[in-house]
Amino acid sequence: MIIDDENSEKAFDPDELSAYIAEKAADFPSLSIGPYTERVIQSINGRGYFEAEEAANLLILEGLSNIDEKEPDWTYFCARLYLDSLYQKAACNRRYMPAEKYGPLYELIRELTEEGIYSSLLIDSYTKTEIEELSESIVPARDGLFTYIGLRTLADRYLARDYSKNVMELPQERFMVIAMTLMAKENTNHRLSLVKEAYWALSNLHMTAATPTLSNAGKSVGQLSSCFIDSIDDSLQGIFDSNTDIANLSKSGGGIGVYLGKIRSRGSDIRGYKGVSSGVIPWMKQLNNTAVSVDQLGQRKGAIAVYLDVWHKDIFSFLDSKLNNGDERLRTHDLFTGVCLPDLFMEQVEARGDWYLFDPHEVRTVMGFSLEDYFDEKSGEGSFRIRYTECVGHPALSKEKVPAIEIMKRIMIGQLESGTPFMFYRDQVNRMNANSHEGMVYCSNLCTEITQNQSATTMDEQYTEDGKIITVKTPGDFVVCNLSSINLARAVTEDVLERLIPIQVRMLDNVIDSNNIPVLQAKLTNTKYRAIGLGTFGWHHLLALKGIKWESDEAVGYADSLYEKIALLSLSASVALAEEKGAYPVCEGSDFQTGAYFEKRGYTGEMWDELKEKTAKHGIRNAYVMAVAPNASTSIIAGSTASIDPIFQKVYSEEKKDYKIPVTAPDLNAETTWYYKSAYFLDQKWSIEQNAARQRHIDQSISFNFYVLNTIKAKELLDLHLTAWKAGLKTTYYVRSTSSLIEDCDSCAS
Repeated sequence: MIIDDENSEKAFDPDELSAYIAEKAADFPSLSIGPYTERVIQSINGRGYFEAEEAANLLILEGLSNIDEKEPDWTYFCARLYLDSLYQKAACNRRYMPAEKYGPLYELIRELTEEGIYSSLLIDSYTKTEIEELSESIVPARDGLFTYIGLRTLADRYLARDYSKNVMELPQERFMVIAMTLMAKENTNHRLSLVKEAYWALSNLHMTAATPTLSNAGKSVGQLSSCFIDSIDDSLQGIFDSNTDIANLSKSGGGIGVYLGKIRSRGSDIRGYKGVSSGVIPWMKQLNNTAVSVDQLGQRKGAIAVYLDVWHKDIFSFLDSKLNNGDERLRTHDLFTGVCLPDLFMEQVEARGDWYLFDPHEVRTVMGFSLEDYFDEKSGEGSFRIRYTECVGHPALSKEKVPAIEIMKRIMIGQLESGTPFMFYRDQVNRMNANSHEGMVYCSNLCTEITQNQSATTMDEQYTEDGKIITVKTPGDFVVCNLSSINLARAVTEDVLERLIPIQVRMLDNVIDSNNIPVLQAKLTNTKYRAIGLGTFGWHHLLALKGIKWESDEAVGYADSLYEKIALLSLSASVALAEEKGAYPVCEGSDFQTGAYFEKRGYTGEMWDELKEKTAKHGIRNAYVMAVAPNASTSIIAGSTASIDPIFQKVYSEEKKDYKIPVTAPDLNAETTWYYKSAYFLDQKWSIEQNAARQRHIDQSISFNFYVLNTIKAKELLDLHLTAWKAGLKTTYYVRSTSSLIEDCDSCAS
């Protein structure tokens, strides 16, 4: 007996169920449907009665249990079953016939706007006739592209629901709403065609939007940007103001990077009183509490990464802050850590030389400059090492001498225990910064792919006027980045990069004007630089489809040529937007405008020369254009591999809060299986070579992980870090050891 949602009983008909299963399995002839159908019928008959939803879940769970290397297509079969459930629930909640699958888009937008779930942007910007035309462009059949876990992730976390958490939106409507939101301010003469083009890109899974955009576009709460970086001023007011700003961004869905390098060290003086400063750890404790207490729209706790220079006197306590033993008053387990490393330090590590630690406040007071404001303009020479040497030799400046290798040992101990600290190679980052005419890059973000100019916001004065308190601040560069990523496995194999990238860059640029950032200096920085981060995922998937081994010169060469093509198309799209809408406000004097950008990267040939001329004439729309984020969750939605990472295993279980889902490597079959070698058994130096090849073409950075066994020796891990630094990598992300538990960041997932 089957009991439907209205408590009506219906006799169970095995033939009807068999026909339904056969229909859903029609596109998957390799699946063993017969034994599956028998088991499901036996389960229902054995119990005697099932509620309709229970029976639907039984079908899915039985199908999921069959997923393995030999029959990976069960995931698509289960997705079809789950889609039927979504269609029925949406139809019931929105009061249209389930047979239609998708109901009227205009009615959905009107109803959710009236309920306050959608903002009024869509209903105010588009006429009913326009929305009905766009509704006709929705292609329900594209729901068939989802794997089960991809569809389940999208439904559970991103589709709009009413306040009782009932499903209202369906997958293709989410994509259309994102497209409409991002194109709302475009010229009405061509706006609908741009919406349709953006919908094409999203619905075919050629690309994914960043998690905040995917989740919040069109809705009344949240913002659309992925990540932010704040630089904290060395003052009580600056520290507490930054904490408030970080809390406001965290609650609206942003991941935060924080540069602590300007804060005085433990034992420094405050207003002439000697030895009274408690250093950076107490302020890290405050940020840790903020991360825990201010969650991201109720979906996950706040995510904050803190960075410190390796010459800062508090570096040892900073490196110990994530360890699981020791004084808990000095631990900040919920923060992520990163270390800012100059070339000179890495040279001293390799030479087993000495390293000196300083208090940044004392350096400013005694030396008249800030050591963190300098970098080596050329490899092996430059202003940082000159200033550092001056500090070492100054008799009035207090300093601590330690073996450089001892700091590196502490870094590696932390990495094997917790995966962090991240590595930020500051000299290479700043040498390749296309906007060094406007500032400097001090650290990266939560996921190590963002490298943009940054500076601290300072308070100038406070006064009263007409009974109100007026605060005057000088805003710093509070970094904002807007991300999305190309699905390489789909976009490259279907040869759509030339069509995809221009609409993707436009979508990213429009995020800047569509966004509502709750921190004013971040809003100012966003419009000043108009920074975007176009990235990629599905690299290992693509290599497997093309039959290219990870550990090969062919893979390195392919990374070089493919990312050069993506860079050319991305920069060209941004230059075309500058011609149409204007360049970013501080483009004059940048490496783009002077041509140095192309010279530093050795870009020659007719297409590059033509782009260089156009850039000099029109400028470029976005000060920063490319960045490769982790894409952990959105690559799952798109059914591919994350970022530029290798797979963990060919078959594994994806654990969610209340369920576990079997997953196989994408497009796993007799041909591709040979190219899916586990990340932990790959020679990491091949990964470094690939990344060095692609890094040349990416103006920002890359979330690049090391995968090591827990038996790795310290000398081997050190060798990997030295190799990465020498190869010109700007950052490295986690050291993912088989013995450490890594907590992924969703904010930059795109």
